[in-house]
Amino acid sequence: MAPRLLQNFNGGRAHIVTTSLSAVEALPVTLGKLGVSAEFVPLADGRAALDLAGLQPERDILFIDSDLDNPIALDIDPGSRQPPVPVIGLVGVEAPSRLKHLVNLGATAFLRKPVHGAAVYTALFLGINQFTLRGDLRARLDDMDRRRRGRRAVVKAIIACMKETGVDDDEAYEWLRRESMRSRQPLEDYCEAFMRKRAETLGQPVQPRITGHSAARR
Repeated sequence: MAPRLLQNFNGGRAHIVTTSLSAVEALPVTLGKLGVSAEFVPLADGRAALDLAGLQPERDILFIDSDLDNPIALDIDPGSRQPPVPVIGLVGVEAPSRLKHLVNLGATAFLRKPVHGAAVYTALFLGINQFTLRGDLRARLDDMDRRRRGRRAVVKAIIACMKETGVDDDEAYEWLRRESMRSRQPLEDYCEAFMRKRAETLGQPVQPRITGHSAARR
């Protein structure tokens, strides 16, 4: 299930990285009306003096001016190109190299300079919700990849149960599934733990207590 789209940004915290104060003077005013506090990040030798480690993805938003020469170094996830917090680009000069830099920073929305108040809500809506949707998609893909890798342990656990109890593959699978639910673990994680425990018994197989028609026939 996809995350719910956020429409109310009350309590948000915007960090604006720019030197074009007159071109963005409408930005902090409009953000304040939307319940988002705003601050201009000071620059030291062209670099933003901002504690990146203290940023919170559910609260903070970065507005970064593309006309600045690489003012901030974000820790971008190499797989998803996802930044730690939503990034909205402030665009003045529309040079491809500057736009590319914003894309590489993971910007999910853009605001033209000079900023007009009427455009701020749309940029905020797109920037934050696209960031959330990308993060959710990445988490789903990671979970699918983890489950794919864990399928090998599931197959091994099914075969082990079949050999040790004489049940068929369907009943072995159902027993493992029930046990994983009882232990509140994903099936793949439970099967990995099951096989590790089996290996730690010095060659003595773990005898699963399987009930059902197949077990009764033994």
